[in-house]
Amino acid sequence: METGLEDPSRMPEESSLRRTPQNVPYQNLPHLINADGQYLFCRYWKPTATPKALIFVSHGAGEHCGRYDELARMLTGLDLLVFAHDHVGHGQSEGGRMVVSDFHVFIRDVLQHVDLMQKEHPGLPVFLLGHSMGGAIVILTAAERPGHFSGMVLISPLVLASPESATTFKILAAKVLNLVLPNLSLGPIDSSVLSRNKAEVDVYNSDPLICRAGLKVCFGIQLLNAVARVERAVPKVTVPFLLLQGSADRLCDSKGAYLLMESAKSQDKTLKIYDGAYHMLHRELPEVTSSVFHEINTWVSQRTGAVAGARSPP
Repeated sequence: METGLEDPSRMPEESSLRRTPQNVPYQNLPHLINADGQYLFCRYWKPTATPKALIFVSHGAGEHCGRYDELARMLTGLDLLVFAHDHVGHGQSEGGRMVVSDFHVFIRDVLQHVDLMQKEHPGLPVFLLGHSMGGAIVILTAAERPGHFSGMVLISPLVLASPESATTFKILAAKVLNLVLPNLSLGPIDSSVLSRNKAEVDVYNSDPLICRAGLKVCFGIQLLNAVARVERAVPKVTVPFLLLQGSADRLCDSKGAYLLMESAKSQDKTLKIYDGAYHMLHRELPEVTSSVFHEINTWVSQRTGAVAGARSPP
């Protein structure tokens, strides 16, 4: 499905020249053009019936939206139209790998995509789903438009930085390095801390669209900026949300989940902690992933009038 064709910023003759980082012409792919003129690769999962709601899926740092296919297919079984894009600097979208001028670019692009979809499907409620860095993007997107969204699902969201990576000394060192060596790599993500499911870690390691260059100092600074923005935004959050968190997550501190629950003004908020689980709860040990899919299925069903269990999780 192409979308955004009615967008006046779209220039078909230019899209025939522009190519993804993988050298595929954008004219052959669903895409949108953001406010900076960058081409973003998009994905759409359409239900067989008339959609009851829209839901945007926001992926995490270094990955891409294709990794949410199973979740998206489950949500289409609830008659939701699921849409997503690879954030700037990720997957099949333009931009230096894991580089963004300001974290707010991610939020701005999500709102642009939401507006395009709402123009095509007026009157439908809109939900947000985000994992890790994508969770921070979702929280800030919802905070930017109070009352606009009907709910958000957060899987191991970035609310607080990991204590291991965010000591005062390391933050200070990163800020100094950002002035002199912004493109210095801090090393790749240790994939073994993503999931206890070795098969899922192997899938991650073999995915050609995953960025393996390592976290650059400049991107690390943007993640720290995101945490600071989320901390300021959380007390203003009123949107209903479902929050899923692993107790042994070494990338996004589980204390952040408790902070969000305590500080958000939302009247409708649910937290489920998975004891011993790592970061990618939707790609964890089978019993955890099955529970995560069930929780999301039930929560979304109750807020859209869909029939829970319409499609079984993998």
